[in-house]
Amino acid sequence: MKVLVFTSLFPNNMLPNHGVFVKERMSAVARLAGLDVRVVAPVPYSPPLRLGWRAGYARVVREEIINEVQVYHPRYFMIPKVGMALHGWTMFLSVLPFVKNLRRNFDFDLIDAHYVYPDGFAAVLLGAVLNKPVVVSARGSDVNLFAEFPIIKRMLRYTIKRASHSIAVCQALKDQIARLGVDSTAVTVIPNGVDNKTFFPSATLQAREILGLPATRRILLSVGILEPRKGFDFLIRALKILIDESGLNDLLLVIVGRGSARDKLEKLVRSMDLTEHVSFVGEIPHYTLRLWYSAADLFCLASDREGWPNVILESLACGTPVVATDVWGIPEILQSEAIGLLAKRDDSDLACTLRKALSKTWCRETILDFARQHTWVHAAESVQSVFESVIGMLPGTNLVLGKHVSVSETGRNYPQRKA
Repeated sequence: MKVLVFTSLFPNNMLPNHGVFVKERMSAVARLAGLDVRVVAPVPYSPPLRLGWRAGYARVVREEIINEVQVYHPRYFMIPKVGMALHGWTMFLSVLPFVKNLRRNFDFDLIDAHYVYPDGFAAVLLGAVLNKPVVVSARGSDVNLFAEFPIIKRMLRYTIKRASHSIAVCQALKDQIARLGVDSTAVTVIPNGVDNKTFFPSATLQAREILGLPATRRILLSVGILEPRKGFDFLIRALKILIDESGLNDLLLVIVGRGSARDKLEKLVRSMDLTEHVSFVGEIPHYTLRLWYSAADLFCLASDREGWPNVILESLACGTPVVATDVWGIPEILQSEAIGLLAKRDDSDLACTLRKALSKTWCRETILDFARQHTWVHAAESVQSVFESVIGMLPGTNLVLGKHVSVSETGRNYPQRKA
């Protein structure tokens, strides 16, 4: 089966950490027998001028190989901010000639789109023109945030209904899709996974020595883009409570990532006299996160919305327990207090939960056992089953899957691997 992955959420030579969760899943899919995968990852057009942050798009290569998968980066026109309702159309119109030309040498059987709008919307239009089935994966904010905008909400509903099938990374996201008026049997939940060859535990003191972190302090780690929705300000204020009210003066909060809110966050740290207790590391290569997880006593996530955050599984795969906000797909991961604790997105409750987690004795082997059950290989095999089901339902198709069929959690029949 030939699969064309279509998404703007994919790494490139300028943004190696962009959409890494899509890269990991589809790299695992590409390694499965019988699948030939190529990726079209469009980037916004930018003139070759070194002006502003968008200038980096001009330096994105047109083609590259990532994890042994051929990736293309055609350009599409977009109007920042004010043109959101047009982004799906401009993406479709901009890349249609490229995809038509690609089909001459790579006559794909199916389009696999990630992020419902604008990517999935454009993919559904491509599928209609090229007479190809489309599978759309919902990731989180594409549904739970964009559904708040009336025009975009209609486009979300159009995309999900016109897709041959949809994938949600958590049950909460599937439920939200159903609220758009979409038949829930046309949506399969396939959680993200973790690569246990990249993320595995190292000795805490050894990791700290390599990273130059203090051996005697208790370290809280948080990783993500520095934007308000990630809640780093909540963590900083919770840290202040822990120090002032509980006397936990040995705490160090390490924040990994880059983003537009960094200046505000650093100002907040200074205003609270926490400069000795908070360290901003900046963006680092994804694969090096393993040492940071291993060096930490706790991993913390204070987001206001998440689908199935990879950073939680990555931390668990390194044996580090988690404290995270009780939103969307996170409770579906942290179902047991043996691997992590849930908190409200509130300064006091977050501080209270962190205090409880710091005083708790954690069993690293229990945490690792949980992470081992959620691999990208397992996710890829589930995705393959959805692809095969979609292809098998096409008119005139006589597809022999070599697998028995059972009823999935969605109530729809999908081919499952024999034990």
